[in-house]
Amino acid sequence: MVRVFVYGTLLVGQANHGVVAPHLLSVRPGRVRGRLYDVGAYPAMVLDEAAGEVEGEWFEVTPEGLRAMDDLEEYRGPGQANDYERVWVRDAREERSGWVYVWLDSRGYPEIPVGSWREWLAQR
Repeated sequence: MVRVFVYGTLLVGQANHGVVAPHLLSVRPGRVRGRLYDVGAYPAMVLDEAAGEVEGEWFEVTPEGLRAMDDLEEYRGPGQANDYERVWVRDAREERSGWVYVWLDSRGYPEIPVGSWREWLAQR
């Protein structure tokens, strides 16, 4: 079992949830300190302990599920040319930790003023 925090298109009911659904063992709500950025069809998160909380879900997945998410997020491993980096993070409110896919900076994209991809989609 592998725990991963998701905050965008992998969320239950979102466009890419089908990538992980066959490998999903459990889902729990969660929050991580950071900032969301609007990349268009999907968000990116930058970790920031001084920022607000990003709303998402903690998935427990099989190792195959982690590999499927690595492929989607174009994560090839430490030190590789990755689109997203996979890093270890702790929940902002509960004793829970796991992997999350993040960018190291905003890459010039606009910040999402709310900490929720679902809420942002409803407002657009």
